Parts: sequence; C-alpha cells; structure tokens
Amino acid sequence: MRIATWNVNSITARLPRLLAWLESSGTDVLCVQETKCTAEQFPADELRELGYESVVNATGRWNGVALVSRVGIEDAVVGLPGGPEYEGAQEPRAISATCGPVRLWSVYVPNGREVAHDHYAYKLRWLEALQGAVADDAAGPRPFAVLGDFNIAPTDDDVWDRSFFEGSTHVTAPERAALEGLRGVGLDDIVPRPLKYDHPFTYWDYRQLCFPKNRGMRIDLVYGNKPFADAVKDGYVDREERKGKGASDHAPVVIDLDV
Repeated sequence: MRIATWNVNSITARLPRLLAWLESSGTDVLCVQETKCTAEQFPADELRELGYESVVNATGRWNGVALVSRVGIEDAVVGLPGGPEYEGAQEPRAISATCGPVRLWSVYVPNGREVAHDHYAYKLRWLEALQGAVADDAAGPRPFAVLGDFNIAPTDDDVWDRSFFEGSTHVTAPERAALEGLRGVGLDDIVPRPLKYDHPFTYWDYRQLCFPKNRGMRIDLVYGNKPFADAVKDGYVDREERKGKGASDHAPVVIDLDV
C-alpha cells in the first residue's frame, strides 16, 4: 500500500500535476494540505475519473485539507475534535478517515507567523488538541498515522542552516516539545530517505533560488503508531515533483507499507 502526503499550495493551480502524479506514482491514499478552495470547488469529479474518492475540509482562502483514496474511505471525521478557534472560527486544518486497513489524518498545522504573534500561541493550542484527539488511535492495534504539513522542523538537521532561523517559528523549543508530545502518545517520526543530497527536505521557498541551492526544511511529516511503523517498507521525498514550472513549494512524501 502506498500512502503519501503533499502540501499542494492550491489544488486548483496544481491539478494537472496532481492528476499526472497520482497516475504515475501508483499512490493509494494521498493526504492533501493547503487546498485553497471551498469544498464545492474541490476537484472530486476529476479525481473520481482516476478511481479516487475523496473527503475534504475546506472553506476557501488559505487553508484546507483532504484525503484522496482508491482503497475506500470510511468513518470520516471533518475537523479537529476539541480544536481551538482562531478569529472566531475553527479553521479547516484536519480531516481523518479509515482507508482500507489504515486510519489516517491529514493535517495542516498553523504556521505560527512570529513567536510574539497570537497565531503562535494558537499553533501550540492546536497541537495540544491534536495530541488529545489522536491518543486513542495511536495506542490501538490498527495501523494509524498523522500526516501533513506540520510547519515544524523536528531537529536542527531538518533545516538547511539553523542560524538562519534563529528567533523564528518552526524551530522553537515549544513547537518541538509539541512533537515530543505526539511521540509520547505512541507515534514515531517516520523519516523518509532523500532522493538527492543528505537530508530529506520537503519544503523549499520559492524565493532566493532556495530549491536549486537546496536551502530547504523537513516540515512535511509522517507520525505513525507501532503497527504502522512496523509495516513501513520504504519512504522517500519525491523531490522531482518540486521541479519545473507550476510546482508547489512542497514535495510529496511517499510511504510504502506491507499491510
């Protein structure tokens, strides 16, 4: 079974690439983030033509998540149970479902913006709610994983230059402590292999030639419980999909399971 996660940075802008990638990669389930569309605008019909059904949590603007599966979708939960609101609403940042033999979450963790910003405090509250929401599934016997854009680099090795991020979000101790909290409920960081260079970066800014210079970050993560981790046969960052005109600034992370 092949599972992937990809922040597409607008599913409308990326749709031709997304459809071609699904066909060529043989992906069974894709966790999508940053759809930047409403639920009505989500390309469910185009995906269905390829044999994929989908569930989506999207309201437009800058967020939105989805699960796309050709092995079934059952027991979908839209949103983060008990999750905090921001500016009076719960943003569309989480969706979960059972796809074949596995239970999966697609998440788009708040960016945090700046350490002194109220969005950073919201980010930490959101991660605390996520930890509580996944604890039971993480401890269960079924393969289970939370995949998505976490907007956190777990270690200093997961950024191209730690000094460049000094004082910024994505690398602070409280954010990394939140990831430790997820590991504490029984989830492991499933680290993919890079297809090039030493570190499996998943995101490169569009600016300042960051991609050709490999000035990246590993912020698209897969956190799986023991049954999930035990089933992993391979994992890699599809760096090729970051290349070329019209690419997202994130690359897909692909995980192969024997289930």
